[in-house]
Amino acid sequence: MSASRSSALKLGEAAPLFAALGDETRLKLVSRLCNEGPLSIVRLSEGSDVTRQAITKHLRALASAGLVHDTRHGRERIWELCPERVEKARQHLQQISEQWDAALGRLQEFLRDHPE
Repeated sequence: MSASRSSALKLGEAAPLFAALGDETRLKLVSRLCNEGPLSIVRLSEGSDVTRQAITKHLRALASAGLVHDTRHGRERIWELCPERVEKARQHLQQISEQWDAALGRLQEFLRDHPE
């Protein structure tokens, strides 16, 4: 087994992560943290029609999945992406992609060998 396969998420670990990313608001939050770096809830709620309370709820769901973490700076919480968790998700998706490519290759070979 390659190093990337052994460090990729196990199926049981992947489900909560992808469930957390399955929500459009949470996916947007992850994208903002990825593009803009650590941000406060105030900054994350700017330009959004989602309340700060809702943003907090979504961030907690992302934190439960291991995608983000927060640190306290005075009265604010600053939220930051956990890049190692995102990388493991990417590796997991890469494994799935490789499995599909192999399955499609076998199907193509079968169809070539059995044209009828």
